Amino acid sequence: MATEEKNTNAPATAEAAAASRSAQAPATSSRVDRVQFSHSSGEETPSEGRTIVAEGVVAKIAGIAAREVSGVYALGGGGARALGAIRDAMNATDLTQGVKVEVGETQAAADITIVVDYPAPIQEVAENVRSAVAGAISRMVGLEVVEVNIDVNDVHLPSDDADDDEESRVS
Repeated sequence: MATEEKNTNAPATAEAAAASRSAQAPATSSRVDRVQFSHSSGEETPSEGRTIVAEGVVAKIAGIAAREVSGVYALGGGGARALGAIRDAMNATDLTQGVKVEVGETQAAADITIVVDYPAPIQEVAENVRSAVAGAISRMVGLEVVEVNIDVNDVHLPSDDADDDEESRVS
């Protein structure tokens, strides 16, 4: 006589198997962790709690850090810089221009678009921006920075400023 052995670890139904798979796989594809953490102790002391840092705050920190790097002329693409010039004229500078961030519970990722001053070495400027942004986010927000992507959108030539000055004098 053959005896049947049942796998007691297997779900009893197809629905249970599907629910088990969906519970194990993350629902979204994100570069940063989105896991909600809970405190295991039943008691909370007055010093415990949760701090949530908005993505806009992290983006502003990243933008300030990137602008401070030598060799960075501006942040953002052409359209963003044109709009930024109008904002600057109205004293409403957008420090998040050219910066996109993703913030999770303990991690952050950033995408920075920069314009490099000529003749600064582009790879060196990009690496310095990457380091400055990651350091500022880690230091000020306490998040682990998983990646900082740099998009070099343009190179600023000193002659571009001279052309702008001549046009403004003619007008």
